[in-house]
Amino acid sequence: MGFARTCSVALLGVEGVVVEVQADLEAGVAAFTLVGLPDKSLSESRDRVRAAIVNSGEAWPQKKLTVGLSPASVPKGGSGFDLAVACAVLAANDRVAPRDIADLMMIGELGLDGRVRPVRGVLPAVLAAADAGYRHVVVPERTVAEASLVPGVSVLGVRSLRQLIALLNDELAPEEDEEPADGRPDPMLAGLTLPGVGHGTGLADTGTPDLAEVAGQGAARTALEVAAAGGHHIYLKGPPGAGKTMLAERLPGLLPPLTRQEAVEVTAVHSVAGILPPGRHMVEQPPYCAPHHSATMQSLVGGGNGLPRPGAVSLSHKGVLFLDEAPEFNGQALDALRQPLESGHVVIARAAGVVRLPARFLLVLAANPCPCGRYGSPGGMCDCTPSMIRRYQGRLSGPLLDRVDLRVDVEAVARSELIGGAGSAETTAVVAARVREARERAAARYGDTPWRLNSQVPGHELRTRWAVAPGALRAAERDMERGLLTARGLDRVLRVAWTVADLAGRDRPAGVDMERALELRTGVRRGMAAAVTGGKR
Repeated sequence: MGFARTCSVALLGVEGVVVEVQADLEAGVAAFTLVGLPDKSLSESRDRVRAAIVNSGEAWPQKKLTVGLSPASVPKGGSGFDLAVACAVLAANDRVAPRDIADLMMIGELGLDGRVRPVRGVLPAVLAAADAGYRHVVVPERTVAEASLVPGVSVLGVRSLRQLIALLNDELAPEEDEEPADGRPDPMLAGLTLPGVGHGTGLADTGTPDLAEVAGQGAARTALEVAAAGGHHIYLKGPPGAGKTMLAERLPGLLPPLTRQEAVEVTAVHSVAGILPPGRHMVEQPPYCAPHHSATMQSLVGGGNGLPRPGAVSLSHKGVLFLDEAPEFNGQALDALRQPLESGHVVIARAAGVVRLPARFLLVLAANPCPCGRYGSPGGMCDCTPSMIRRYQGRLSGPLLDRVDLRVDVEAVARSELIGGAGSAETTAVVAARVREARERAAARYGDTPWRLNSQVPGHELRTRWAVAPGALRAAERDMERGLLTARGLDRVLRVAWTVADLAGRDRPAGVDMERALELRTGVRRGMAAAVTGGKR
C-alpha cells in the first residue's frame, strides 16, 4: 500500500483555494477513482494522467487507485490539476519520493504524450499559493513569466512529465522539442486564450489614439479630463457622428499607467478570463472594454455555467468600460451595474457557489438624443414623436444616471472646427500630464486614508474632513432644495468640485469650482466665462 500527497489550486473567480491532492494505492482490482467534487473536465483527467504516465515511459500501478481532492466541499474544475494528480500517483507508486512533492504546488495540464500544457489563471493560482505559505511552485514552462510576477515564490517551469520526474529524482532531464520554428502557431499556447479574443474584450490595442484627432468638442474634452483626473463616470449624449466614440476610445490614454499592485490585479482577471495574449505576461496599461449592445447581463457582470466567470465590469477593472448606444442595452443588464459602480466589486451568487470579482472601472455611457438621432439638431429634421423620444431616453433609469457624475451634451461638429481647426487641439500627452498632476494632489491629500481618487471618498468623509471655501456650496444647496439634486448627487458634485480644483491647482474648491461641477453634473450652464481647469480648450 502506498500513499502520497501534493498540492494544487482551485480557482473561484479570481481567488484561489489551496487543494491537497492525495493518492492512495491498495491491493485489489485495478481501478482509478477520483473524488472531491470534480467537474466534467477534471473527471476526464483520469484518462489524461494514465496516458501521460505510460507515454512518459513509467509503469501504471495495477492496483486500486483513489485520488482525493481536499477540501471536498469546494467545487473544482479545469485541467490544471493534471500535473499534481500524476505526481501524487507516481509518488504513491514509489517512482518519486513522497516527501519531495509534499510541499510543492503544481499547476498544469497534461497531454496524452506527457507534455505539460499551460492553463489559464496561473497568476491568481500562484498568488493563492503564496498567501498559503508555499514557496515552491511547478508550472508549465510557457507560464513561468506570469507565475514569476508573484514575489517570494520559487518557480520551476517544465515542458513534460518526464522532465519533472528526472528533476525530482536528481537525474539528467531529457531534451524536449522546441516550439515550431516555421511560423506556425504554437499548439501548446492554445489553452491560454479563448476564441474570439480581439478589440473591445478588455485589452487596449497597441498604439493609443490621440485626443488631438477629435475636432472641436471643447466642453466634452474638458469633461473627459475631469473624468480621468478624478475617476468619475461620464455620460455623453449627442447626435450620430459628433465624436462620442472617439472621445471614449481616447480616455484610457489619459489615465496613468497601472501601479505594480494594480497591474497584478488586472493581469489576474485577464488570465482567468482567457484574454491574456501569449507573450504578454502583465497588463501595464488601463484596459478598455466595449461590449456590443446585445450583451447579456451575465456577459456584463459575470456568470456562465458552473462557477461564475469575469464579465465586462471585471475585464475593465482599473480601466474604462464603454457602453456605446447605451439605451439599446437590456434595461436589467444596465441596472445590474448600479452595485459595482458604488462598491468597486461584484458578488455573484449561483448554485455552484458565490464569487466576488473586482470591478473598479470608469464607466462611459454614450447615447443619441432620440431613435433617429436628430432631435435638437439645427436642421430640425427629427421624425420621432414626443412619446418615442421620452421612451428612448427613459431606457436609462434614474438610479443608474444618479451614479454618473458627469453628463455632457456633445454637439455636432461645425465645419470650421472640422476643416479649419486641424492641429490646434491639445494632444493626449499634454492632457495626461495635467491629469497625472491632479491625481498626485489628490493622493497627497488622502495619504493617510485608503482612498486615492476623489470619486472613491465617501460623501460623509468628504463633507466633514475636508472643508470647501466658505459659501462654495450655496449653488448646490439651492439645487438640492429645488429637487434638482439628490443626497447622492450632492456628494458626487462635491467630489467633482475637488477634481476641478485639483486640475486648477487650488488647495480646496471655491465657488467657481462648485459651479463648474454643477454644470458638468446637470448640464445647465452657470454663466461661467471659461473653464477653470486651465490649459487650452
